[in-house]
Amino acid sequence: MTKLTNSPAWLALAAHRAEAGDAHMRDLFAADPARFERFSLRAADLFLDYSKNRIDRSSLELLTALARERGLEAARAAMFAGRRINTTEDRAVLHVALRNRGDAAIEVDGHDVMPAVREVLDRIGNFADKVRSGEWTGYTGEPITDIVNIGIGGSDLGPVMVCQALAACGHPRLTMHFVSNIDGDHLAGVLARVRPERTLFIIASKTFTTIETMTNAASARAWFLAGGAKDADVARHFAAVSTNAERVAAFGIDLANMFGFWDWVGGRYSLWSAVGLPIALHVGRDNFNALLDGAHTMDRHFVEAPLEENMPVILGLLGVWYRGFFGAASISVAPYAQALARLPAYLQQLEMESNGKSVTRDGQPVDTPTCPVIWGEPGTNGQHAFFQLLHQGTDLIPVDFIAPLAASHGLPDHHRLLLANCIAQSKALMVGKTADEVCAELAAGGLSGEALEALMPHRVFPGNRPSNTLLLPDLSPRSLGALIALYEHKVFVQSVIWGINAFDQWGVELGKQIATRIAGELAGGARGEHDASTAGLIAAVRAAR
Repeated sequence: MTKLTNSPAWLALAAHRAEAGDAHMRDLFAADPARFERFSLRAADLFLDYSKNRIDRSSLELLTALARERGLEAARAAMFAGRRINTTEDRAVLHVALRNRGDAAIEVDGHDVMPAVREVLDRIGNFADKVRSGEWTGYTGEPITDIVNIGIGGSDLGPVMVCQALAACGHPRLTMHFVSNIDGDHLAGVLARVRPERTLFIIASKTFTTIETMTNAASARAWFLAGGAKDADVARHFAAVSTNAERVAAFGIDLANMFGFWDWVGGRYSLWSAVGLPIALHVGRDNFNALLDGAHTMDRHFVEAPLEENMPVILGLLGVWYRGFFGAASISVAPYAQALARLPAYLQQLEMESNGKSVTRDGQPVDTPTCPVIWGEPGTNGQHAFFQLLHQGTDLIPVDFIAPLAASHGLPDHHRLLLANCIAQSKALMVGKTADEVCAELAAGGLSGEALEALMPHRVFPGNRPSNTLLLPDLSPRSLGALIALYEHKVFVQSVIWGINAFDQWGVELGKQIATRIAGELAGGARGEHDASTAGLIAAVRAAR
């Protein structure tokens, strides 16, 4: 394939960018009364306003031409057909099969995976039903009151984000806890709040060898037994999300309570699989299915809608536009919903582990910047923290505003003010405040002369700072499923444009390998060969221990 920056579509975009210069969005809105209608759309019950972007009709035409030139439609078809598009691991990529709600077969190597998917989902639902109803009890006969999920990465970030987002749907008797960090404070803090006879642990590790997860799992097991339980009682208080039956059984977990998944399910795309067991326990079988329904609806939109009217495609192309032609090195995600507080962290893994790559699928260096840094916090908290940088800082940082239209609480005035702030911030970023406007404002307040001139530059906002606004009808399982799937497909679109493999994560491995060796040295083993800094740090830790 032609290098991206040498492709006709890319060169056309570069010329278009040069011609547009720093045209202000104020002027774009003034020139086009239909701009909002032209640059907004609805899909899977979500509404996207992307009119506050530095684009016009030509921009969108050229960006979609780039997508076609880079083979997006064929790549999309290959993913949904179960082709081995994860080339470095020789795997299919079929998280979409996990939420396939129709009767259609989805095949990998000529084998329909849907019967196995449905069987695992049914087992998850049955298990959740038993725990939630109180039929499943601990070794003393008491019902379970606390669920502790032990995992890391995709086995933690997805479930914890969804469980927090859907807290309003949670079972009143069950409290959810998540442990991921190998720092003992994380596990110890959770264990201090639960009772062994009423706690169910879920150990999520595909291989049952992940060092952080299995270290935490072993400590949790020891704590459980120290509380008076016997080895045989482990089976009533531990379940596994894994494919390693031998190690799961050796741990003491009944294989009837081991829930498997497949090598075509990447960790950061796995909450729809057995990794979502804590979600099903928290919100119940029906709500978990509604989460899948919402994602499937977005899947169908992604497959069926023309590129020009395709929500994941548009979000992906806008990201490529700002990264490649405006030098935008980061994107801020601002969910105006406290329940979505973990969404930015979830998207950090989804986007940066997927597209944080510097070589193309054929192993050549990329010739344009790839994934930006993803960061953010819930509004309105962020307005009193980093929004200063968004408004008046030296970097162009696009923002995704996300807000549910209906609240899950009974405080309507709070929600009205929340939505008002969300809309106001997107407007303020776009329009800014000119020097003339600042001078008029200060003069109206009684300031004049040198005092006015001295203060004026500090009160000017350049504006012309882009944002998208995503409105959800509510923060229901269905809406959340659609939102997550939207970002998954956005990431895929960008990976196709940049020519990279979004589904491996070799950059995670090197640090793990080195850490394993250093852990032995910190325990008193023979010292290996290291650079001076690493050797000095190891010596300092050994001396302190």
